[in-house]
Amino acid sequence: MDKKQDSLTPLKDIISDLLGGSGLPFNPADGRIWEVWDKVVGPAIARNAQPSWIKKGRLRVDVSDPIWLQELEFAGETIREKLNSELGREAVERIEFRLGNI
Repeated sequence: MDKKQDSLTPLKDIISDLLGGSGLPFNPADGRIWEVWDKVVGPAIARNAQPSWIKKGRLRVDVSDPIWLQELEFAGETIREKLNSELGREAVERIEFRLGNI
C-alpha cells in the first residue's frame, strides 16, 4: 500500500462522524419548523412571513413589509411558544423578524 492510500478515510466514516457528532451547525430535526410553520401561524401570517434559517436556537423569519414586521415583533413570543409546543421541544429560543422576499 502506498502513502496516499494510507491517508484516505472511507466516505462512510466521514458521513458517520458528521451525522453522529456535535459538529453540525444545525439540528436536523429543526427542519420540521418549515413543515409546521403555516399551521402554527395561520394563513394570513404565512402569506407574509416565512422562516429562512435557524441556527443555535435563533430563527430568522423573512417578512413581506414593515407593517407585518411591526405586528410580528409584538407576536414573536407567542409564535415562539406555539412553534416549540408543536415541535415538542425547545427548538426556538428567539425569533428575529427581518424584511425580506416572500
